[in-house]
Amino acid sequence: MQHSILKLFKGDRVLWMVLMLLSVLSLLIVYSSTGALAYRVAQGNTLKYLFRQVVFLGTGIGVILLMVNVLPIKLYSKLAWWALLASIGFLLFSIAMRGTSFVSSSGRTLNFWGATFQPAEMAKISLVLFSAKILGKRQKTKGDLWEAFKKIIFYTAIVCGLIFISDFSTSALLFATIMTMMFCGRIPLKYLFSLVGIGIALVVTIYFTADLLPDSIGRVHTIKGRIERFINPPPPEASQGITQADYAKLAIYSGGIIGKGPGHSDVSNYMAAAYNDFIFAIIVEEYGLLGGIAVIMLFLIFFFRGVVIVRRATRTFPAFMVIGLTLVLVFQAMINIGVSSGALPVTGQPLPWISLGGTSLLFTSLAFGLILSVSHQNQKDKEVVEQPIMIKAPDEDYEIENDAVND
Repeated sequence: MQHSILKLFKGDRVLWMVLMLLSVLSLLIVYSSTGALAYRVAQGNTLKYLFRQVVFLGTGIGVILLMVNVLPIKLYSKLAWWALLASIGFLLFSIAMRGTSFVSSSGRTLNFWGATFQPAEMAKISLVLFSAKILGKRQKTKGDLWEAFKKIIFYTAIVCGLIFISDFSTSALLFATIMTMMFCGRIPLKYLFSLVGIGIALVVTIYFTADLLPDSIGRVHTIKGRIERFINPPPPEASQGITQADYAKLAIYSGGIIGKGPGHSDVSNYMAAAYNDFIFAIIVEEYGLLGGIAVIMLFLIFFFRGVVIVRRATRTFPAFMVIGLTLVLVFQAMINIGVSSGALPVTGQPLPWISLGGTSLLFTSLAFGLILSVSHQNQKDKEVVEQPIMIKAPDEDYEIENDAVND
């Protein structure tokens, strides 16, 4: 029975181990960091959010197992275009419904009868799949590469532009991912450098004209304010109170080398986003510098296993898909770690598979499922190639093994 259950966990074994270690850490740190939230919202029921995280993690692992064992990879190529259209539709709907009960105050989350949904999370996966499909099909000539570049940039501009209105960091993360995918897809550097130049010019223009723009155009004023506070922090006498970033630095400082121990975080009682955007700081507070390094190592291992899966892929679409999804998750993790440690301006990116669950965790499970599906397909392709072909001689009563297949 146990052996049959283990057979369900197909694909890269190291990647599965990373996923399980992140799951254990997620349960420990979410339970520890949601204590204050439980007393504010759930009448002191500290088990509520632990149970919620167990449900989301369990559902996510179930989704991964379904994808690895049942769904073929070619299905995702067929669904890429429709998923992208649906993502654009949800993003447009969230913009149109801003200021209503359907959309959160930040404009990122849609609310449907008590359930919440973040269209940007769906857009990240769908745009990566679409870009992988285009890059996989157009690799033969320079004309193919130019056509791929134009098509990918057109839809990337639409999706990132719609996300930018309410979530600059996700828009920038997704844009960087698609740019890296195109670099790996042999898109000429002159196209990419020109696009980077346009992007930098656009960001600089928005930054310096933010004060002239109305509040209805995205969160440009908030973005500018965060960048200015990061570059030129106000003096203590001009400060309007301790910020989330200040608490995060305090948590990291108080954690020291070995930390305070599981469940002994003090700073999380004062942070509004201790279980989400700044969860890495709480990890360091409880598990010390060693615990923080361990988390970084897990994501680096995940990155290198993604590289191994890409190198072993025998088809272009799965290879580009794994490149994009691996980069999305690693970039997101590095942003969360950078914000928590004060190396980057404050922004709202959860730590993949660790922060308190929701739409982000479920779409992260889709990304893991896609990557592990490609890994499993690579293993099956290798078994087919290495399987000896038995050729029976016409006039003899024995079989000859064709060793040439293995050469």
